[in-house]
Amino acid sequence: MIKGSTESSIATIDPKYTESIVREYFKDIPIMIQVARCESTFRHTLADGTVLRGFVDNADTGVMQINKRYHEKTAIAMGLDLESIQDNMAYARFLYEKQGTQPWNASSPCWGRTLAMNI
Repeated sequence: MIKGSTESSIATIDPKYTESIVREYFKDIPIMIQVARCESTFRHTLADGTVLRGFVDNADTGVMQINKRYHEKTAIAMGLDLESIQDNMAYARFLYEKQGTQPWNASSPCWGRTLAMNI
């Protein structure tokens, strides 16, 4: 996604639009939709346009709350910008494919209930 694109602007203004982007991107991995809901309440940016940061750890970034301290170097090597919603989700998919939901275990009390209900 090109920075400053219309999609990015709409996602800043309307969290429901961000949710629709997440739901479409992770339609094949439904648990990741729930992870995004729990981690960021489907927000990638704040009202002022800045990218969402974690409350507990300021390095947690964007809709999937990817921690830059641990993952930025790898993301950059992959050509991804964790501040872009599309790249944030792409890196989350990469993590999921390697480690499952383990990187988001801190929020599992939230999304884990959803998993249990769907069994």
